Amino acid sequence: MKASIRFISIFLLALAGCSSMPKAPQTLTVFAAASLNEAFREIAEAFEKSHAGTLIQFNFSASQDLSTQLQAGALADVFASANMEEMGHLIDAGLVLPDAPRIFVSNRLVVILPPDNPAGLTGLADLARPGLKLVLAAEGVPAGRYARQALENLIPAYGGDFMARALANVVSNETTVRQVVTKVGLGEADAGIAYRSDTTAAPELKTIDIPDEYNVTAEYPIAPLEQAAHPQLADEFIQFVLSEEVQAILQKWGFIPVKAQP
Repeated sequence: MKASIRFISIFLLALAGCSSMPKAPQTLTVFAAASLNEAFREIAEAFEKSHAGTLIQFNFSASQDLSTQLQAGALADVFASANMEEMGHLIDAGLVLPDAPRIFVSNRLVVILPPDNPAGLTGLADLARPGLKLVLAAEGVPAGRYARQALENLIPAYGGDFMARALANVVSNETTVRQVVTKVGLGEADAGIAYRSDTTAAPELKTIDIPDEYNVTAEYPIAPLEQAAHPQLADEFIQFVLSEEVQAILQKWGFIPVKAQP
């Protein structure tokens, strides 16, 4: 009898020891728009500190490329897009539930110039000046689509052919907005149109603001993937991104926090 009691006691102690063992490391895979790079890396560092044993692995690229990868079978836990259209493709494919996406931040556009502004741009009208070298994100990229929308919005201010004349100056259509920033920063173009948040990550660039009445608001949705390997962790990350602490981080990087939106 005593031997049996001793055996049970040892067994219970062993169970207690197992329950106190650290959890196996978990890797949360996040596919995110290229414009979120610096902000999300800082957010990941804070999330990992508050979730011991968790590592976040990122895939940063243009939203349409990430959406295509996921539809082709790439695996991820969370998708953060620079527009709702690409998220919609995943909803249509059954990879994201229709009510899952949350708008977590927004962004605005700005004209960016090399640090020394060699072309001497002084205003938005100069985008249509003959011979100017303009770089945009490709039309299929959210930032490229937004840029063309802003140029169209500027037609009442600068004339019916303004958009056509500006687009005639485009010397390169980049696959991500970050490539636009890089080319302008290297002086390979006289101007580009990027997100306002990009100027926070590249403060050496000069800028020309686009007035609100002509600007475009880019809304960023975030959602867990239906095939997420770590669905609970994915939900926790999304709630973390929506928290007041993280909204402040996003604002620091030039984004418009969801709570600050009208």
